Amino acid sequence: MWPEALAFGDTGFGDEILFLGAPLTFFLALAALVWGLLLGLVNASMALSRSRVLNLVADVYTTIIRGLPEFLVVMIVFFGSGILLEQIASSVFGYEEPIPINKFIAGAFALGLIFGAYGGEVFRGAFMAVPKGQIEAGVACGMTPSQVFFRVRMPQMWRFALPGLGNLWMVLLKDTSLVSVIALDETLRWSKVAAERTQEPFTCFLFATVIYLALTVVSDGFRYRLERYTSRGVRTA
Repeated sequence: MWPEALAFGDTGFGDEILFLGAPLTFFLALAALVWGLLLGLVNASMALSRSRVLNLVADVYTTIIRGLPEFLVVMIVFFGSGILLEQIASSVFGYEEPIPINKFIAGAFALGLIFGAYGGEVFRGAFMAVPKGQIEAGVACGMTPSQVFFRVRMPQMWRFALPGLGNLWMVLLKDTSLVSVIALDETLRWSKVAAERTQEPFTCFLFATVIYLALTVVSDGFRYRLERYTSRGVRTA
């Protein structure tokens, strides 16, 4: 018998958790992934640069983000962005009213910052794993540095980076639950509301557990297929 707390319609919260919370969880993670991949690539490029200044910037960013609790990063971004925008609006435009912060954008930005710090290390290792002989061969064929990067180094880098990025995506999916503290109505937030309203916390949070597990299982299957696709034509021992 389906639990009453998770009934669909006005009598339960099953539809809110499944059809509102779960999609928001996925799209939040997807938005953070896009932002995090961009940050990770930039961070890895700076870390591998010959410029000591860029090396220092990459090292500081990675150290700060990896040294802070992820919960704290979400809180700092959400409340700090509000203060920053209000200060800019006040000093530049003379606008003194409070500025509402979009919770989805703030959450995706914070999670992307976290993903980018760890993803940068994955990208850095993947770039270094590309055989130097192939890079030298590209140069010997008359390719420009940009052509070597996009035609030789970048395609092979993804093959080395995918396992690590796949693991980070799994972590990112679960870290979306942290955004519930800023009242974004994702899966955990709706589960908490349902638990408080129905007084059946175990049932509601167990339903959220099933949703998170389903998302990670599907993601793991997609990662496996993507790894096989990028490794096509590569001889294995």
